[in-house]
Amino acid sequence: MMNVAERMSRLGTETAFEVLAKAKALEAQGKHIVHLEIGEPDFDTPTNIREAAKKALDEGWTHYGPSNGLPDLRKAISEEINKSRGIITNPDMVVVTPGAKPIMFYSILVLVNEGDEVIYPNPGFPIYESMINFVGGTPVALPIREEKEFSIDLNELKGLFSNKTKLIILNYPHNPTGGSLSKADLIEIAILAKKYNCWVLADEVYTRIIYEGKFESISAIDGMMERTIILDGFSKTYAMTGWRMGYGVMPIDLAKAVTKMQVNCASCVSSFSQRACIEALIGPQDASVKMVAEFKKRRDFIVDGLNDIPGFKCVKPKGAFYVFPNIKGIGKTSSEMETLLLYEANVATLSGTAFGKYGEGYIRLSYANSIENIDKALKRIKETVKKIL
Repeated sequence: MMNVAERMSRLGTETAFEVLAKAKALEAQGKHIVHLEIGEPDFDTPTNIREAAKKALDEGWTHYGPSNGLPDLRKAISEEINKSRGIITNPDMVVVTPGAKPIMFYSILVLVNEGDEVIYPNPGFPIYESMINFVGGTPVALPIREEKEFSIDLNELKGLFSNKTKLIILNYPHNPTGGSLSKADLIEIAILAKKYNCWVLADEVYTRIIYEGKFESISAIDGMMERTIILDGFSKTYAMTGWRMGYGVMPIDLAKAVTKMQVNCASCVSSFSQRACIEALIGPQDASVKMVAEFKKRRDFIVDGLNDIPGFKCVKPKGAFYVFPNIKGIGKTSSEMETLLLYEANVATLSGTAFGKYGEGYIRLSYANSIENIDKALKRIKETVKKIL
């Protein structure tokens, strides 16, 4: 048996990739699987972005760049953040990373000491809890409840803060539920963050995939940018998941510390990919807007379809591209339901508990798939459920 460091026992994983592997194994046996498990746009990266990468390769952008990112890209990111969030940042506050996930990894490593408490959404992206545990912090789960339309119960949140709270993680629009937060919610959260002198990691990767209302960032509230890390990237908005391009925007001193983590881990991000990301930000946005409009059609279609299945109850998400239906009426656990749907209905979904203990009684489906495939999945799920009710 390999003798690995004890801390490895505290590191979690992403179940989505495990379910994907099971689904691929079934496909190898000749089964037709409808993939609703992976959080990845099913659109190609827009042509102008791909062409910018090709041009950058031809121009020789194939060498090392600054560890915090190319100056032109950091400038473009800062300007985009200023415009979309209504705040004032500068390029020295930006760190470009291979995907957005390293920002949560680096930030938690830099900020959280052993015994520090970190409040995080549950259900939520599983790497939050994984990283808190990995560094020896104490994860404090903030339940994200259906009764609140998968928003936050502010009274419940107030009871979670203590003099050990070092960081609160917010994610909105929210994975896995598609829930969102109002400006009024954010103002109350900001008051608490200031009172307990803690940091906020604002995971805003789905900012542009929103269907109702206007996106509000906690960074725009007075006094919050100095204690906020904005996490964002290109994967979701521009269908660039495989490019692995993300970034964080944060106070300059923290940006220097996060850059030092990047030096020790990844050195820098590929230069030609960064040139493509400049085009993503300053070039035409038509493809992204069209993609979000299509996601909205799919959202409405899948929500109506799920609510027509006995034992299912589905809240309409306000953003991202996931639904998180309540399946308690089926009489099976979330994990049992995930297995049943994969092997009996040939539909790949994720158990709600893949996102934390408060996900029990739910499953997550990604509607980053065609309406045709979503329709097939809904029919298969309905037939499978009829057999067991």
